[in-house]
Amino acid sequence: MATLIDGKAIAAKLRNEIAEDSAALTAQGFQPGLAVVLVGEDPASRVYVSMKEKACAATGIFSAEHKLPVETTEAELLALIDQLNNDPRIHGILVQLPLPGHIDTDKVLEAISPLKDVDGFHPYNVGRLVVGKPLFQPCTPYGVMVMLKEIGVNLAGKEVVVVGRSNIVGKPVAFMCLQEHATVTLCHSRTRDLAAHVGRADVVIAAVGKAEMIRGEWIKPGAVVIDVGVNRVGEKKLVGDVEFAAASERASAITPVPGGVGPMTITMLLANTVASAKRAKDKAQ
Repeated sequence: MATLIDGKAIAAKLRNEIAEDSAALTAQGFQPGLAVVLVGEDPASRVYVSMKEKACAATGIFSAEHKLPVETTEAELLALIDQLNNDPRIHGILVQLPLPGHIDTDKVLEAISPLKDVDGFHPYNVGRLVVGKPLFQPCTPYGVMVMLKEIGVNLAGKEVVVVGRSNIVGKPVAFMCLQEHATVTLCHSRTRDLAAHVGRADVVIAAVGKAEMIRGEWIKPGAVVIDVGVNRVGEKKLVGDVEFAAASERASAITPVPGGVGPMTITMLLANTVASAKRAKDKAQ
């Protein structure tokens, strides 16, 4: 039976360390600052923003929320981002996605200063990640890598299979695993014989967004399974991309859904913000 990888416990430990770093920086006149921009009334986005606000408060990070009406123009949003780029109190800028349809998401993300892009989505930061010299790493994949290290998984020489090729999780986590000397296979909706690929993996990272798409019987005995997916089944039940019960019988360790990767995402956002504040302090000295 697999050991459960407790994302809540790992995140709590890291947040204590982040709070200590934040307090030390604040004492030196560099309180970490995060600006969160929300356009419109998307219910899920409002929940995420609220969670980020509470996490900032708990770790001593200055939080500036900009909640804009849905009719905000692209020009107005870009003007706000320019203002935040030049605000010395702000070390990280996060624009909550999705944006309303009349706003060009790529244009907005590229307007954020790469030095304050704590989501790691700017092409500059994507490029640095690809060449193995990251400035900011995307928060969810970053959290996955930290979890693997926390449970003692050395990826060097391991077969890692990533299922899902999104720019937010699948692609970046594949490059991060390569940087740790893993042999990486990146699978997707058109991959032939997905079961065979998954079946030879020492580590499976599932980020495809389809409920229990990865069958438990595919998992190699002893493999580590990181399930990034969160899928609603019925009115209340949440499940991952992996068939949890069956996979638990074969894996050596597995993340639950919820309570696995989820708590790590905001934690790594906080870590990126504190790292940005440290760089600002070092540059000023």
